[in-house]
Parts: sequence; C-alpha cells; structure tokens
Amino acid sequence: MTQAPTSVSKSERVYRTLRERILQGQYTSGYRLVLDQIARELTVSPVPVREAVRRLEAEGLVTFTRNVGAEVRGVDVTRYADAMQTLAWLEGAATGLAAPHLRAERLELARSLNEDMRDLVGDEFDPVRFTDLNEQFHRVLCDACPNEHLLGLLRREWLHMSLVRRSSFAAMPGRPAVSVREHDRILALVSAGAPLPDVERAVRDHKLRTMNEYLAARGRTPRT
Repeated sequence: MTQAPTSVSKSERVYRTLRERILQGQYTSGYRLVLDQIARELTVSPVPVREAVRRLEAEGLVTFTRNVGAEVRGVDVTRYADAMQTLAWLEGAATGLAAPHLRAERLELARSLNEDMRDLVGDEFDPVRFTDLNEQFHRVLCDACPNEHLLGLLRREWLHMSLVRRSSFAAMPGRPAVSVREHDRILALVSAGAPLPDVERAVRDHKLRTMNEYLAARGRTPRT
C-alpha cells in the first residue's frame, strides 16, 4: 500500500521560499526580512517565519541584530577569503579523487555547462546565471568523488558561498572569461587522465585566483 506524501510544515514552506529568494538574488545583500510582512504575504503566523529565519541564520545566509532585525548577509571580505581558501583545497582534493571515476557523459555535461558560461560573457553579463552554471560545473566534476565525508564538507561550503560568489563575479568584470578558460584546462587534464596532483593543483589554483582577484578589487592584499 502506497503511503500518502507527508505535507510540508508551514515553517518548512517559509524556509524554502525565503532561501530560494536569497539564493536567486531576489533578496539581495542587506535586504531586511520583516517578519510580519512575510507572514502576511505567505498567509502564516509570525512563528513559522521566525523559525525559518533562525534556520537561515544558522546557514550563514541571514544575520539577526537586536533592535534591527533580520537582514540578508552581506559580503564580508575576510569571511569570503577564508571560505574561498577552504573551498580551494576541498574542491581540489575532491575533483582529483573524482577524476578517475568520471564517465564520458559527465565530462560532456561539464563541457556543455562551461560553453553555456562562455556564452554569457559579454556586455549583458548575468552574474546570477553565471554563478549557478559555475556551481553546476564544479558539482558535476566532484560528484564522483568516492569520499562521502569530503563531499559533505564541500556541499556545506558551496551553500555558504553561493550568495557571496554572485557578488564577487559582478565585482570582477574580467574574471568570468578567464574562469571559463581555466575550466577548459581542468577538463583537458581530466580527459587526458592526468595524475591526481595535477588535477588537484589546477582546481585549487583556479579557486585561489578568483579569491585573490576579488581581494585586489576590494583593495585588500592577496593571499599566497
């Protein structure tokens, strides 16, 4: 006998709605989340909204300040650099471990995503779309990693960085085109069966270049 699907709680529904709006750029950095207003819009009481905001705060997408309220988290340069540096090492290791297990269709999907990113580079650059494709590209390459613990760490970092990286690409108009070319090199290494350290180093350097260009754009000293 098939069980009826479990209904989504009000808190879960509010959480998913707010999270989607933040990650898709509808609620930008510094946007105030007025609990009563959101409750009226989503036809719920303020309680599930408050619960949803707490979850978003725990994920690092929202900040809550007493006497101010909840706001979409802005870009903190130090936090960005720390997270990108961590991501560079984790993603480099995961891609290196995944490379021998990547099937031809997964590599073809990664190439297709990179071509879509290449098509976006130009006068009408869309940082939201570019960031989404960039995340999909790296997920495709990492998903075959046999180390589930490493993948769990990576997924948490991807979540924390999704909003910030959208802002970082917008701040570096020359970076997207270079990023696509660096993706070409990573794909070439994986396709050629290059040694794991070479793949890992290429991915790590790719991430660190993005981090350092962003720091330079914000007037900060690049990291080594």
